[in-house]
Amino acid sequence: MPQTWLECIRCGRKYPIDEVAYRCESCGGLLDVEHDFNALKDRSGAEWKELFSRRSRMSEWPYQSGVWAKKEWVAPQINEENIISLGEGYTPLLRVKNLAGLPAVWVKECGISHTGSFKDLGMTVLVSHVKQLISQGTQIRAVACASTGDTSAALAAYAAAAGIPAIIFLPRGKISTAQLAQPIAHGAIVLGLETDFDGCMEIVQQITTDKSIYLANSMNALRIEGQKTVGIEIVQQLGWEVPDWIVIPAGNLGNISALGRGLMMMRQLGLIDRLPRIVAAQAENANPLYRSFLTAFKDYQAVQAKRTLASAIQIGAPVSYERAVKALREFGGIVEQASEDELANAAARADRAGLYACPQTGVALAVLGKLASRGTIKSHDRVVVISTAHGLKFTDFKVKYHEGALTDVTSRHANPPVELPADVPAVRRAIRERLRTEDL
Repeated sequence: MPQTWLECIRCGRKYPIDEVAYRCESCGGLLDVEHDFNALKDRSGAEWKELFSRRSRMSEWPYQSGVWAKKEWVAPQINEENIISLGEGYTPLLRVKNLAGLPAVWVKECGISHTGSFKDLGMTVLVSHVKQLISQGTQIRAVACASTGDTSAALAAYAAAAGIPAIIFLPRGKISTAQLAQPIAHGAIVLGLETDFDGCMEIVQQITTDKSIYLANSMNALRIEGQKTVGIEIVQQLGWEVPDWIVIPAGNLGNISALGRGLMMMRQLGLIDRLPRIVAAQAENANPLYRSFLTAFKDYQAVQAKRTLASAIQIGAPVSYERAVKALREFGGIVEQASEDELANAAARADRAGLYACPQTGVALAVLGKLASRGTIKSHDRVVVISTAHGLKFTDFKVKYHEGALTDVTSRHANPPVELPADVPAVRRAIRERLRTEDL
């Protein structure tokens, strides 16, 4: 069985995979999971493709999961009886015409998942790892996370399935009702704190110095291992062809490094021979990575994140900054930002194309439109936008957009309902007027 271990991204110090550790004791750097590539190279790139393709057609446990179909690349150390899967992965890759000023864009719908976001990909691995540690005698009483909504939903669901208590730290009043309802429904201990996400993150890191409470945020390397499968899955769905660009919303930045790790692994093991360029899309009101990018990553400072409609990426002090910068440098990466007006109208345009875009996806689409209008991304380029969450989690955002009630947003595609008396002539007039307007 291929071996894995934890390794510091700064100094290279190694730790056993079953050690409860998130940062290096020597230098404070974050830890990554590393794999024995010599063992993985026992299969050729063609053989890995055939195996992954065959598993994608299977209903056999645990390969019906898009994550566990790549088990050897993700967490070979976990015994199958400890795997907690809720059918994550294998989400649709949709080709959408005339989006963001391009003839066609591919949209990876990660929100069509058990809890409605890409966070399921990482949480299945982390919670399975915790269950394995407990089975080996490690004293873990609970799993905890700070969240802007989606991480809490994923942790609560997977922990409930595993029978492990979950503790959720949320910024009070700063997440959607739908996102708050999910961890409550799954029986998690939900703590609404009078702070923002960054404040919650500071507190959960202090609480989890007690190693019996396991940290589930993406600074934990096990989360990254599951999330990296999104890049592998995109290439597989494109017939093992690499797109030219992948655009992804960026908040705490674990998703950037995860995407890069999966794609880099594919190249190292001979499944692909080139890499796409990565675009990290940030909200203008929470943009520390964008500001650093403007200095070629020479200067980085955390910011006080302002309120943004893209609440899931309202993060001013991302813990995975170093990981993300490394990935962006390897992939010729670009960082761009979107205003509240730009992200809201980009989401509305996507909805008019049949999607139901969350505001974070709106950020990615707005950034894509900017890069396309500048000519950085060409009309013939194959572009994939990663949609990170389901729009149903953000119903208030949708309703207020069409009511014209969002601050700093001019709703250019508002479509409020027409209220009429129950009168056939009045209905006919309204339909006639509307169809005439649509034809213009």
